[in-house]
Amino acid sequence: MKEDLPRLEEIEAAAERIAGVASRTPLIESPALSRLTNHEVYLKLECFQPIKVFKLRGAYNKISLLSQSSVVAASSGNHGIAVAYSSRLLSKKCTVVVPETAVKEKVDTIAEYGAEVVRAGRYSDEREAKARSIAEATGAAFVHPFNDPDVIAGQGTCGLEIAHQLDGIDAVLVPVGGGGLISGISTALKAIRPETKVYGVEPRGAPKLTEALKAKKVVTVPSPVSIADGLIPSALGRLTYKACSMNVDGSFAVSEEDILRATKTMIREARIFAEPSGATPLAPLLSSTSGSIGRRVVLVVSGGNISHELLAKMLT
Repeated sequence: MKEDLPRLEEIEAAAERIAGVASRTPLIESPALSRLTNHEVYLKLECFQPIKVFKLRGAYNKISLLSQSSVVAASSGNHGIAVAYSSRLLSKKCTVVVPETAVKEKVDTIAEYGAEVVRAGRYSDEREAKARSIAEATGAAFVHPFNDPDVIAGQGTCGLEIAHQLDGIDAVLVPVGGGGLISGISTALKAIRPETKVYGVEPRGAPKLTEALKAKKVVTVPSPVSIADGLIPSALGRLTYKACSMNVDGSFAVSEEDILRATKTMIREARIFAEPSGATPLAPLLSSTSGSIGRRVVLVVSGGNISHELLAKMLT
């Protein structure tokens, strides 16, 4: 794997590579959320991807470049879905290592796309170690969920679209797990619209970006936890930290109550069925902790794979 961050040209090449597989998702204004937050709120609806999550962009871009006939991934759910779906399209054998606490619906979807599912541990380092051992034993390619330039380039196609879909953007708020999405989006936006601010939003129980920006280095969060299961890697990757340190203007760490409120508001007011990870960017606006980020704001709704149990609670 090459070690450099992708440039704009590589993100543009990734856009051509994933065309016809990943969708060019809508960017729409939400009058209801604009009214509630006193901002002009636009939603980048990555929950409208074929697999309901942005991860398809990076996974397909990466796997399409591999020569190996089999791949292995470690995932809390969404990356595994993307890798399984992409592998099916590209006729590659796929194994996905998930935590013992993975959301049932996500695990079922991974299996439906033909991947072998292996359960291991609770935290990202445990499942990554298991996935790498399988890759080493079988000769498969390990597909990292975020710390990979080809994955970052694929996620950057989301930022490329935002830059061309809306003028006059003051700020873009992006949910942060391992940092692949915000790395790609910020790289693309700063190259095309350098005046646009990019902020990360993450759970208070997993503040790896917030702490890394303070410390000016990668920080490992012990025992990260959140209902936003896609946002709880214990640390940024080396590459994603580098991209964030160069291109991200700040971050917000939000409480579990704020994430739940944001999820419920996204469903009830905006009529968008976002999972907690995808609704998290709304949280700072609803809690009035976003400060002076500007008037016209884009929220990246990263995914819509919400569990049936949680959805039922949100609707009652």
